[in-house]
Formats: sequence, C-alpha cells, structure tokens
Amino acid sequence: MRSHVRSENTQGPLTGLRVVELGGMGPVPFCGMVLSDLGADVVRIHRPAEVGTSPNPVLARGRRSLAVDLKQPRGVALVRRLIDRSDAVIEGFRPGVAERLGFDPEDLFRTNPRLVFGRMTGYGQSGPMAQRGGHDINYVAASGVLGALGTADRPPLPPLNLLGDFGGGGMLLAVGVLAGVLRARGGAPGQVVDAAMVDGSALLMAMVYGNLARGQWPAERGASVFSGVRPYYTTYECADGGFVAVGASEPKFFAALVERLGLSEVVDVARQTDRSTWDEQHRHFAAAFAARPREEWARRFADVDACVTPVLSPAEAPYDEHLAARATFLTDEDGVIHPAPAPRFSATPAGAPQPAPAPGAHTGDVLSELGLSAAEIAALREEKVVV
Repeated sequence: MRSHVRSENTQGPLTGLRVVELGGMGPVPFCGMVLSDLGADVVRIHRPAEVGTSPNPVLARGRRSLAVDLKQPRGVALVRRLIDRSDAVIEGFRPGVAERLGFDPEDLFRTNPRLVFGRMTGYGQSGPMAQRGGHDINYVAASGVLGALGTADRPPLPPLNLLGDFGGGGMLLAVGVLAGVLRARGGAPGQVVDAAMVDGSALLMAMVYGNLARGQWPAERGASVFSGVRPYYTTYECADGGFVAVGASEPKFFAALVERLGLSEVVDVARQTDRSTWDEQHRHFAAAFAARPREEWARRFADVDACVTPVLSPAEAPYDEHLAARATFLTDEDGVIHPAPAPRFSATPAGAPQPAPAPGAHTGDVLSELGLSAAEIAALREEKVVV
C-alpha cells in the first residue's frame, strides 16, 4: 500500500469547487469525503464542544475544519460569509432546522444566487414522515430494500448501513450537488437538492423494480438468484472456518466450478437451474469446500473463471494481491488504512487525501481567508464565538 501523501500535481477533477459541510453524521460526512477526495475544498463546520475530540480518521479525511458557535449570531454570520464564497452547502438536519439556525436557502440565494444547497434526510423534506427520526434500517425498510434481502426462513438482515446512509444517501447527495453545480456554472440559478435515503435506496432497486414489472422477480423473499439460496450463488464454509463466495450463475462458470471441485461425476451441469437438484448440489458443494482450508481453495481457483473468491474481512482485504496491485487501499502516517479515492481519472488523478483534521484545526486559516485580521480572530476566540 502506498503512503498517504497528496502530490502537488494531482489535485483531482473537482479542484476549484468550494463546499461548506454543516456537520452531521453518516451520509453527510461521506458526501463531504467523496467531494474532498476528488479535489473539492470542503470546510466542515464543527461545534465548539467537538474541539478536543478525535475525528473518524477515514470518514473525516481531506477537509478543513472551522469550529464556530452557531448559537451566537456572529457565528452564524461568519459561516454565511463563507457560504457566500462557496459553490455548495451540504447539511443533514431535520426539515426546518437549518432555517432556524439562520441558513434558510432562499435567504442564502439572495447573496449567492448560484449556490447549491444540498439537504440530506432519511424521509425527505416533504411527506407525512418528513419530521420523523430513524436510521438506515428504517429507511431501507420503507423503500422495499430490506424486504428483498435474506432468505424466506429467517428475518431480513440489514447489509450494515451501506444502502441507506452511504449508497442511497451520501453518494446520491454528492451526485445531486454536482448536478446542481454543473447547471449553475452554465449560468442557471442555484437550487435546493432534496436527497432522501428512502428515495436513494429505492433508486438502487431499479433493476429489481424493473424485473418486478416484467414478472421476473419472485414473490417469495429469498428466491432470487442474488439472495444466497441457490447453490451456485452463495457462500460456503471451509475447513479452517473461513468462507468462500461462489457466484457461478452462468453455465460456463458453473461447469468450471463443478470440474475444479472434482464433482463432475455427481453433479449434472445440464441441470444447474433445476430447482429439484439444488439441495443435492448444495450438499456436494458444502462437503467439498469443508474438506480444505480457504486459502487452498483460493489457490485452486486462482487460474480459472469459476467466480469463486475468498470472503475477506475488512482487516484482510487491503492485503489482497489484486487490491494491493491497484492501490485500492492507502496507509497514512499513523498506520490507518484508508479506502483510496474512487473512481479514477486519467487526466486529473485525485492522489491520496489529506488526514482528518482535528475539529477547529483550520479556524484561523478560514477566517483569515474571509478577510478577518489576527486581532479580530483573537477577539472572536476570546468571546468563544470560534475555537
């Protein structure tokens, strides 16, 4: 893995984009991280109470931090001055909270007409659930995602908080903000981006809803090819307690799987999709994989397209040969392993991100850029408007 150092010549395709991140958890910091990874100058607003705390070393990377008391009018005024010089704002408050804090989008548009105001919530800015609290599991339950996961004989399990918070939340917020900025840079006025995790996670189900409309999605949960119930698309335990993932859904991959497992005499490849054979297939595959350790199976399938891979833990994945060759993970000066910025760009590579700042680490720098003198900054610190 490479060192966590940004090259002066590889600042990323979003160089010149300025974003204000109004705190938040989960999806908003993830959006800020993605934009920062790709070169945007993102300033995260921290509360004074957060000064002295340790940031998430990965999720908080790459930004600058301004610690300011938004309960004081002068603190709000300072952030508004910063917003006036920015392309976008991202926030994750419940509907109406930003307005009560002093950041009404319509008011901000008067001083920054091309501002894009990105709003991240679970249920959206409108509708009967808009003011309700919740978490990832609630949002993916409401959008139909959770109901499609797992097998019919067990309750559905959430896939961490990947589909609501990050895939359907922060990533869609980033797309919305960039779309708004692109339009504004073409001369159009700014606008509000209403990004809701129920909307975004529903969007991730586009293929499923399309198949449902065509009558190609099974009514029974756990019956689809991706649910893990089919013997050629699931996981198996190995002799050492490790697991392998099998995704041999196409006939050619299935035939290679059967051959490499030494089961050609007992598994009829022509009957791969015959449901009446699945229990028998599963027993044969399970017994075969259970006879050898995971790494031996990884070696045995390394030179054949049978769609068999070891199931790696987050601690193991950074050391995978392929991912190491691509530098999919980076290591910072403190030894923290980071997923590298993605995607990759040929002409404007992003390079490695800067470390996560301590809350308030850039207060003086940011205020200086707003035109405040050292004496004015010192006075604001003395009065605890900023930290």
